[in-house]
Amino acid sequence: MSDHYEPTVVIDRDSDEPLYRQIAEPIEQAIISGELPSGARIEDEISMAQRLDVSRPTARRALQELVNRGLLTRRRGVGTTVTPPQVHRPIELTSLYDDLTREGFTPTTKVLSYEVHEADEEEADRLAVEPGTGVVRIVRLRSVDNRPLAVLTNLIPIDLAPSWTDLNEHGLYRCFNEHGIHIATAKQVIGARAATAEEAELLAEEPGAPLLTMSRSAYDSAGRVVEFGNHVYRPSLYSFDLTLVAH
Repeated sequence: MSDHYEPTVVIDRDSDEPLYRQIAEPIEQAIISGELPSGARIEDEISMAQRLDVSRPTARRALQELVNRGLLTRRRGVGTTVTPPQVHRPIELTSLYDDLTREGFTPTTKVLSYEVHEADEEEADRLAVEPGTGVVRIVRLRSVDNRPLAVLTNLIPIDLAPSWTDLNEHGLYRCFNEHGIHIATAKQVIGARAATAEEAELLAEEPGAPLLTMSRSAYDSAGRVVEFGNHVYRPSLYSFDLTLVAH
């Protein structure tokens, strides 16, 4: 029995619809309907081209169309698989941990490093403190349903920083709230860049793979910077949702 999915495709060579779309559409419908579950393997383009009697570029384009739409994921050594459900995060003043829990996912956190040191000039500027002030730099790996999702790096004034233990069990903003620290406003920038070798290993991606980025400076009601975050996310599992209103 084959260990990969071979789509049932009826090729109509007289149709105006391109051949690659005639191949891609049945796979798309199988994914949307749930017939093809998350992680299911799809036959490779060589096998598909031979079985359907189409050119290899046609089969490759059919698969690439679904990759571009986020329905399939290609990884060296693994092949082409159905992409797991994506986490769609609204742009709100909330923590990733709480957002994931609210959406029905099971998030887990691993604290990779917890460094206490004196702020250099750049760190002092980020937190609006004097150079030499005590700060904590924390790096965490956030996973969802046992799949690595994001590497979270936060810089926090030492007098506000939660413990290593608390951060392993809860999201940062929940830790803040439990200690009477309430976020009032934040400045946030979203972007993208290539994964470093270290990030790729942590996130099960290839070095140089595209990652979503988000940096955030969060302030309490008195205007004090309580944390600066610099995070990277796997775009195959994660996206930001924005609602735009015309004035």
